[in-house]
Amino acid sequence: MASIYVHFPWCLAKCPYCDFVSYASERESIDHAGYADAIVREAEGRLRQLEKRGHAITIASVFFGGGTPSLWEPRELGRVLARLRALFSTSEGLEITVECNPTSLDRDRATALRDAGVDRLSIGTQSLRAEQLRFLGRLHDPDGARRAIEAALASGIARVSTDLIFGLPDQTADDARAQAETLAATGLEHLSCYQLTIEPGTQFGERKKRGLLPMADEAIVADAFLAIESALEARGLAHYEISNYAKPGQEARHNLAYWRGDEYLGLGCAAYGFVREGAGGLRWRNAIEPRRYVEGTRAIASDVLGEGDGVSVFTEALDASALLRERIMLGLRLATGLDLGAAGADLGVDPWTPERLRAIDRLAARERLVREGDVLRIPRAAWLFADDTASRLF
Repeated sequence: MASIYVHFPWCLAKCPYCDFVSYASERESIDHAGYADAIVREAEGRLRQLEKRGHAITIASVFFGGGTPSLWEPRELGRVLARLRALFSTSEGLEITVECNPTSLDRDRATALRDAGVDRLSIGTQSLRAEQLRFLGRLHDPDGARRAIEAALASGIARVSTDLIFGLPDQTADDARAQAETLAATGLEHLSCYQLTIEPGTQFGERKKRGLLPMADEAIVADAFLAIESALEARGLAHYEISNYAKPGQEARHNLAYWRGDEYLGLGCAAYGFVREGAGGLRWRNAIEPRRYVEGTRAIASDVLGEGDGVSVFTEALDASALLRERIMLGLRLATGLDLGAAGADLGVDPWTPERLRAIDRLAARERLVREGDVLRIPRAAWLFADDTASRLF
């Protein structure tokens, strides 16, 4: 199984914490049809490339991310989706998600997306507090967030999720808990709750470097993480991944595929793709600038996958050991953990090296890791240290 990610790079404004490739633009300034044409050309070219290399891919999910893909005219997004369905084999229960911002989602747009074949919306609420939204550079207010969620739920879209950011300066754990409870009370069956991280190259990153950005207290951030977990699990949303909660059966299948190391095809400017090849894999990235990407799709090569094909600007060959390290880093984010034995068998490597076994024993002694047969998982109380724990198993 594989997934498709489609990157739509435009938003109405660039958020100061965002390190994704995105460009501020008015809706009217975007060439909606031209970009859809480019996505279709790339999809057709990628399929030819994959077929020449002996790949037969079945698609389990399609995710439109950005940027703000809810800015895209629904008829153009729907045209892309229809072409993807025609080109690729799809699994039963195909999941199709569109990321939305409250400023570009109302009942009519949600309904139009539903009619285009979308069955899941992910709404960027981020906060229900006006002062926090201003700090985060968001264009909506708390009422706008609520209206967007209500519009999505009322549109007939099968599944709706929203994002919440915690760990903001001066935010208490009680405030984080209250916002999570309010969002869960709307009837949402999936929430993503992310700690605010300051990335280099962002507006926040530059302000932090100059000592101009207030930072949250780490102990309060940890308390907020646990408070959110307690509040959402009390409402029946299981903490199935470090940043994600869902009612049974409502987990994000697209993201689960990433965490399990499945193949994915990235379409659009700046998008990454990954396929297994031999004992390892191949990862590539598309041109970052939209104009360069669109022009590149007009002459995408059929006999090259990655850098040199006219669209890609980066290629990375990964051996089995590198893929195993990625499986460890991503798989340990899940509450169910990682079947390290199965991962090693799939990749054709022995995962139980003496060094790794010693690291497992040390982490287990510190209650940072649990081993149950071939399965490794991080206890809930140690999830805040997940990245460090995983890195010690490399």
